[in-house]
Formats: sequence, C-alpha cells, structure tokens
Amino acid sequence: MLKGRSLIEPMDLSLEELDEILDLASEIVDNPSEYSDVCKGKILATLFYEPSTRTRLSFEAAMLRLGGSIMGFSSADSSSAAKGESVADTIRTIACYADIAAMRHPKEGAPKVASMSTDMPVINGGDGGHQHPTQTLTDLLTIKSLKGKLDNFTIGLCGDLKFGRTVHSLIKALSRYNNIKFVLISPEELRVPEYIREEILIKNGIEFKEVERLESVMEELDVLYMTRVQKERFFNEADYIRLKDSYILNMEKLEVAKKDMIIMHPLPRVNEISVEVDSDPRAAYFKQAKFGMYVRMSLIMKLLGVEK
Repeated sequence: MLKGRSLIEPMDLSLEELDEILDLASEIVDNPSEYSDVCKGKILATLFYEPSTRTRLSFEAAMLRLGGSIMGFSSADSSSAAKGESVADTIRTIACYADIAAMRHPKEGAPKVASMSTDMPVINGGDGGHQHPTQTLTDLLTIKSLKGKLDNFTIGLCGDLKFGRTVHSLIKALSRYNNIKFVLISPEELRVPEYIREEILIKNGIEFKEVERLESVMEELDVLYMTRVQKERFFNEADYIRLKDSYILNMEKLEVAKKDMIIMHPLPRVNEISVEVDSDPRAAYFKQAKFGMYVRMSLIMKLLGVEK
C-alpha cells in the first residue's frame, strides 16, 4: 500500500509497487479524461529550492490535470530559506496547508530530512547529484510504452555516467528486471562510479561493458540514453577536445542503428543531440517529457490513496 508514503529514491519501491505505478500511468495515458477530478480538493506544494523547468511544471500540470490545486515556490530566494529557516520547519509549516509535497533541493538528503519531519507524503524532485526517482519512473514508463516491455533488451547509456543522477537511478531500477544488458559509453574520466559497477552490476551478475566510442556499439542498442558531457568535468582541455564530438548524436551516427531503437534524454540538452535528429521517428525525448507528467499523476494518486 503506497498511501501516505514518501518517495525519496527509486529503491524505496518494490518491483510490484513500481509496476503498479507504471500500470496506472499507462491507464491515464489511454484515458486521461477519466482522471480529471480524482484529486479535487487536494493541494500539492512544489518546494523548489533550485531552478527547474520540466520537473516542477510537470508536477504542477499533473496535479492540475487530476483536478487538484497547487502552491509553492520556485527558488530558495522566494521562501523563508532565505531567512535561514530549516527544511524541517518549512515542511512542518507546509503540511498545515497542503496534502502532498514535491521537493527539489541542492543538498543531498534534504528531501529525506523533510519526509522524516512530517506525515505528509514528500516526493523527491531531485537532491543534488544524488537521486531523481520521478525521472526514473518517467524513463521506465517511456521504455515500457514505446518498447512494450521492461526486460530482454540492451540499453546504451552515453555521456556523463559519473555525475549523472538520472543514469545511476536508472541502472539501479532496470537491474531488477530480467535480461537487461548495459553498454556504458563514456570517456575514462566520466565512467560510472565504482559502487554502481561493483554493488549493482557485478554483484547481481548483470551483463555490461564499458566503451569510449558510441559508434562502436550503436548497432547493438535497443535503447540509447544520452546525457550531457560537461567541459568542466575534465582535468585537461586536450582530453575534452579529443572526445567531445564522440558524444554528439547526429544522423550519420544513426545510420547503423536499429530501425526500432529509441533515443532518450532527460533534458535539457545543449548540443549532444543534433536538432536534425528531432524529426527521426526514433527520437523519444519530448515524448519522454510528456510521459513524465502521466507518471507523476499516477504517483500522486497512489501516495494520496485516491482512485477514479
């Protein structure tokens, strides 16, 4: 039973609970009008201590499409955090007004602290470089909707695999499904952290390989998950210049890819996917953003314990 619970990281959910949320989200995708007033009279507080476009607005759109109301702030400067108020005190106050909260915070662990300070459900909308569970749910719903399954496929994760919280969470979540093969595509400097390699992949006997060049593995992939390679992550500029173009996806690189491969990206993108790719039927990143709203609708319903 998910009613009254908080969601701080993807592993808070059992496989059955994950599937429950995804199944309801799929139902909402097919019949959105049937869910248009299930949260009437309920209020979502969006507590965003750092800037966000997709996450904050998709939470707000999700609650509005469920017939509920929203309130909140979009930067720490516009809250009492600017006066030094603690996260614990803020959430206790907000709980007097709202039924559920979504929080983004630059400090790792802040949403966890909030969830321990109130009985109101708290959803982590991203805490530093740590966790981003609703992005993971978004990614899972996208794959399930477009590929029809969450098992028996090869996924390439490309770009910044060291600091990318979306990548870490997705590897953890997908590792619980059968016969998932990971291809980890990154420069040496931005390889996936040791704990992901040892504790998740090797410990669970999951097949994976690490490569530096995207072109060398493109034809193997069923899903390609792109992320941004940031210049500031490199120790010397020569290495960055040597590698940077390897991680720009264009039509030329896609020539050898499977016709039914899907291309994902958590967004925002900078230049790692050429705009020419946007019109390719395999490009799924804007669909992915829309699936994010539907999965958040499902999650809000489950945590509030409301049904149609």
